[in-house]
Amino acid sequence: MAAAAAGAGDGDQRWLVECLTATLDTARDVRAFAEESLRQASLHPGYGAALTKVTTNKEIPFGLRQLAAVLLKQFIKQHWQEDEENFVPPVVSALEKVVIRQLLLTSLDDSHGKIRTAIGMAVAAIGQQDWPEDWPELLPYLLKLIADQSNGCGVRGALRCLALLSDDLDDTCIPKLVPELFPSLYSIISSPHLYENSLRAKALAILHSCISMLGSMSGVYKRETVSLMSSMLDPLMEQFSVILNSPVQSHNPDDWSMQMEVLKCLLQLVQNFPELPEAKISAVLAPLWQTFVSSFKVYQLSMIQASEDVDSVGYDSDGSERSLESFGIQLFELWTSIVGNSRLAKVIAGNIKELAYYTIAYQQITEEQLQNWSRDANQYVADEDDMTYSCRVSGSLLLEEIVTAYDEYGIESVLEASQMRFHESRELKKAGSSDWWRLHEASFFALGSLSEQLCEAQDSGYNVRDLLEQMVTDTVGTEVHQHLFLHARAFSILSKFSSVISKGICEQYLCSAAHAIASDVPPPVKVGACRALAQLLPESNQSLNVPNIMGILASLVDLLGKASDETLHLLLETLQSAIKSCGEQSTLIEPVISPIILDVWAQHIADPFISIDAVEVLEAVKNAPGCLEPLVSRILPTIGSILQKSKIQQDGLVAGSLDLLTMILKNAPTAVVKVVFDTCFTSIIQIVLESDDHGEMQNATECLAAFISGGRQELLLWGGGQGHTLKMLLDAASRLLDPVLESSVSLFVGSYILQLIIHLPSHLSPHFPELIAAIVRRMQSSSITGLKSSLLVIIARLVHLSAPNVDQFINLLLAIPAEGYNNSFAYIMSEWSQLQGEIQGAYQIKVTTTALALLISTRHPELSRIEVQGHIIKTSAGITTRSKARVAPDQWTKIPLPAKIFSLLADTLAEIQEQVVDEDNDCEEDSDWEEIQNGDTSIPHDMIYSASVPSNANPSVEHLNAMAKVFDEDDDGSYDDDLAKADPLNEVKLSDFLTNIFVKLWESDRPLFEYLCQALTDSQRIAVDKVLRK
Repeated sequence: MAAAAAGAGDGDQRWLVECLTATLDTARDVRAFAEESLRQASLHPGYGAALTKVTTNKEIPFGLRQLAAVLLKQFIKQHWQEDEENFVPPVVSALEKVVIRQLLLTSLDDSHGKIRTAIGMAVAAIGQQDWPEDWPELLPYLLKLIADQSNGCGVRGALRCLALLSDDLDDTCIPKLVPELFPSLYSIISSPHLYENSLRAKALAILHSCISMLGSMSGVYKRETVSLMSSMLDPLMEQFSVILNSPVQSHNPDDWSMQMEVLKCLLQLVQNFPELPEAKISAVLAPLWQTFVSSFKVYQLSMIQASEDVDSVGYDSDGSERSLESFGIQLFELWTSIVGNSRLAKVIAGNIKELAYYTIAYQQITEEQLQNWSRDANQYVADEDDMTYSCRVSGSLLLEEIVTAYDEYGIESVLEASQMRFHESRELKKAGSSDWWRLHEASFFALGSLSEQLCEAQDSGYNVRDLLEQMVTDTVGTEVHQHLFLHARAFSILSKFSSVISKGICEQYLCSAAHAIASDVPPPVKVGACRALAQLLPESNQSLNVPNIMGILASLVDLLGKASDETLHLLLETLQSAIKSCGEQSTLIEPVISPIILDVWAQHIADPFISIDAVEVLEAVKNAPGCLEPLVSRILPTIGSILQKSKIQQDGLVAGSLDLLTMILKNAPTAVVKVVFDTCFTSIIQIVLESDDHGEMQNATECLAAFISGGRQELLLWGGGQGHTLKMLLDAASRLLDPVLESSVSLFVGSYILQLIIHLPSHLSPHFPELIAAIVRRMQSSSITGLKSSLLVIIARLVHLSAPNVDQFINLLLAIPAEGYNNSFAYIMSEWSQLQGEIQGAYQIKVTTTALALLISTRHPELSRIEVQGHIIKTSAGITTRSKARVAPDQWTKIPLPAKIFSLLADTLAEIQEQVVDEDNDCEEDSDWEEIQNGDTSIPHDMIYSASVPSNANPSVEHLNAMAKVFDEDDDGSYDDDLAKADPLNEVKLSDFLTNIFVKLWESDRPLFEYLCQALTDSQRIAVDKVLRK
């Protein structure tokens, strides 16, 4: 140690070396003392510099340098930047930072690979904070190292560091960086005799980041990025072809790591530069196909048949997955992008059948999947439902793109490929292969992923039925236990193609599914049977003969006791379908099903997914003829008791009970609402007034809204008169609008108050001033956009309620104070003008947009006195890095409120028009590439910022109502839809309403109209001109 200390030089290093050595001592007390000494030292100036000196000192033993590097990384993370999440005082001084940066930068060429990596990671960590503003010399130094081929260690260290920094490269440095960096990267990539594959792969990874950034810039700097790419394209494609021409021969990631990086680069090129000349990408298509085919042979041996003993997943030094599965996924992503590019799709059109043919082979179940799914049916269900990323799923996405891109030819290609693979499986079966079923199942899986398109194809004259029925019939004769996943897939296929496959086969499989769930068959087969039942049973009333439905229910109920997690979800879904198919036997199900499902609900009350599924089953029971009253009688006593003693219940039980109660109230007869009111209403009010639990408060709010929707005016008479019920409802609203509460507690107060306004307007109107004041206070205390937006919808609805005297409503807002503003009107319009674009939901957009139109139509003098946020002011070019964001926050212009409202209304018109616009930019895209190819490759020094590209959309006004259907149609079944249906405002046609507003303003006050038009963008002005010429 003395020699090491002597080599260390100054006293700080000597002490630090001794302390680091002591942390490795076998004596616990020595280690503890040394660790505490280091902790104390980290709080004093110079500690970071001392660690850096030890890390970079080549005379100190390797182990101590490595330990110092670990501590240095931790030190940078904790002490470098004050506003970072993991910051621990004190912050490193500016002078010490300079020392550390300089020492690390000059040591990137260390001869020890692990030390070099540690230094590179430290440089990258600092660079993410300081570069470019506080460390401008970083990038030039890295470029200098990379270009120096005589310093191999320096090239490696700089590449490692640049790879870590590449995600932070922005559009201000990339145009300057790429011309300097590309020659060095290309030299590394194209020199296998000088650099190992791992280093060449790292260079490709940096190139990938540069191409990705150029792609993200192409929307604004199209000509400039095209010019940059054109200068690189030919040599790049040549090297890509060379690398891809090497066939994949092994499962070892080192064998194909470079191909993987090339695939990523090509993906970025195809996705971000769709106008890429066909000739450029065509040069790599043959080598790409070679990689696709050769990698399948390895994939089949290593993954599907598992004839080689390999680890399925590994990771590189950056933590990225390296496996044949991930390599296959990358291949599929690239092929999918190529097929989705209209230019390139024409180039490969002649090979689409072969592409589909190989894709289906890739979709075979791997041995690892087979083992995992056989052990755990939950994993099988989870992977199927969540579409877990795999070659199977990626292959399906490619097949979908083939059908989309090539239409009829795409369907023919997939059907032909499926038929060929199916016949190959039959031949393998005849030959005695134990794996014959995999191709059969993969063909099923491929067709199932295209069920919607193939069902339409059958209606258009394609013979999909014969192939499916042949494949399904062949499955029937096979042994279930040996080929469980084939049988499971056959059931799944029946559920997706029930409209195509003949009635007789569907009925046969419906009976088989009913038998399977009651038999001793492997769990995956029961999973498939449940899927078939869930799909076929709802259709059985129309076309199929239903087997013993009560027997199916009994089998499903029996399986509930053995199920868990994902399978429980599937069983509950199947139960819903079975209950809805009971027909005349529905009156028998409530006493059989309800107690069991209520037990499942109670046991899984802490699991929102399972408990919601259980509530949906109970909702199916509720909706079955003759079951509502018995279900309410069964549930109400227990739920009433839980809510009365809400403070002593287990976590989640009160919130779950409120959710269950809301389901009962939805669309219930008034008599049922009254029964529930008598038992539970007062308890729910108390929960809103006293609870601190977010889930309880939110669910109680929804439950109260359901009471108002179901009871309406009669509700006010149930509470004993003298306005007692109304007072309780208003007290609940007051608590929910309390600005002291956390915003998430009040998330559903908007829908609740809207129900009060719609159903009890005359009773609520005397309380409007207090209500508005409370809404303003709640908005000012909230940072959640969704809550603010929902409260703005209330204000908008009040605007409508005040019509035709909207002026008086504005005067009311002017009389209500708002902290930091002249009045509530100024505050509300400031927020509204910013958040209108964030409001979601057809009903909500309609209410707020039309309310804005009513406000501007008043021409109230206060409107023009208010200035609101206009357009963002771009203070600097490029992407906002961390260091930039700290010194240059966003700034906005201020514009008069009428101009802002006018532009928001024009925006809505433009958005309506865009619904049917299908612009084809191919011609425009061609021109830039053609000009570049003809020799114009200059890059302007200053890339001018462009905030937006005006739309050239110019649809005829006759289509306006059709285009507006996105705003006028509501999705069925949601709570907000029930609210919308109860509100006569929902009958308003948004396009007609806005047209009338613009026309009337144009006719009545032409100077004002023309003044407001001055602030419109081109696309907004076109939209307004259209409605004026109607």
